[in-house]
Amino acid sequence: MATDTQPEVIIYVVSDSAGDTGELVVRAAVAQFHPIHADIRRAPFVHDEASLERFVLLAKEQGAIVLYTLVIPGLRERMVEFADTHQVTAIDLLGSLIANLEEKTGRKSRQEPGLNHVLDENYFRKVEAVEFAVKYDDMRDTTGILKADIVLVGVSRTSKTPLSMYLAHKQYKVANVPLMPELDPPAELFQIPKEKVVGLTIDIDYLNGIRKERLKALGLPDSAAYATTSRIERELKYAAQITDQIGCLVIDVSHRAVEETASLILEYIESN
Repeated sequence: MATDTQPEVIIYVVSDSAGDTGELVVRAAVAQFHPIHADIRRAPFVHDEASLERFVLLAKEQGAIVLYTLVIPGLRERMVEFADTHQVTAIDLLGSLIANLEEKTGRKSRQEPGLNHVLDENYFRKVEAVEFAVKYDDMRDTTGILKADIVLVGVSRTSKTPLSMYLAHKQYKVANVPLMPELDPPAELFQIPKEKVVGLTIDIDYLNGIRKERLKALGLPDSAAYATTSRIERELKYAAQITDQIGCLVIDVSHRAVEETASLILEYIESN
């Protein structure tokens, strides 16, 4: 088991491009083992053997796994050699698929990193949406509520921020608003169509466990008020009052991966 400071697994995502694909795959896999703590470390734009070996050695030193998305054949071959030499577990995400596609189509791959990041209109929309999610995270600026495609509301630790970032990669501008009994909800929440707002709720006991783990990770006692059942019950009751007032969709995120919740949100948003 992980200690307060040590993750259960460290995973290096090594790529000769941005590494988005590898990180998404790792996060999807790790979600199947919730609530383990995985430290995902992206190593993007690796184009030389020295950098490649450096990350393999770091992985060896830390007992980490390496997942790599390298489209340049020479780098893939060297990664295999380095991993074998230093006895590091290294997983090739793209190599086998590319080889099979070459065999099936009778064509050689272009062997160019970053082709899925061509600077087209969709790419810039995604970048803009990611910047939006960062700027309007946790009600830092309530004006974002009026500009957002989707507004997520819920108590602390209901995955609002990871959902905002995931949906941003789907080109949606997302603002998220924490709901706390001590704070009045921003007036802007009641000025936008209810179809744009999605409430996130969660099982009391499940949230209690998540919050206790969060406190432990911060080096704080898990008996703090933040993680007590009475406090959580009060917060959830208050949040339910707000979402009822808005009349918005409410999704229970208990035991759901971010991807699954995001799919439900997109299905709802795209049907309205």
